Amino acid sequence: MIRHLVLFRLNDGVQRDDPRVVEGVDAFRALGDQIDELRFWECAWNISDRPIAYDFAINSAVDDADALKRYLAHPAHQAGVALWREFATWVIADYEF
Repeated sequence: MIRHLVLFRLNDGVQRDDPRVVEGVDAFRALGDQIDELRFWECAWNISDRPIAYDFAINSAVDDADALKRYLAHPAHQAGVALWREFATWVIADYEF
């Protein structure tokens, strides 16, 4: 299986209650029920107040590299990414486990 981790940082001046952010979070929360390739799906706001911490995280798992490619190309995923591009940056890590 492959773990797909994503950490998001809101752009300067953007708050969690910004309507764009609320829409983006809702879009990502729904992915677990929309994309068959996802074997595990969770996402949540960071609760740490450390200055190096990111703001939002996705922790997910898929069966293999092909499933990851299908997930990344899925229209619902692409729509969510398009929303987040407007107000955040992110880093990812994909690894086998």
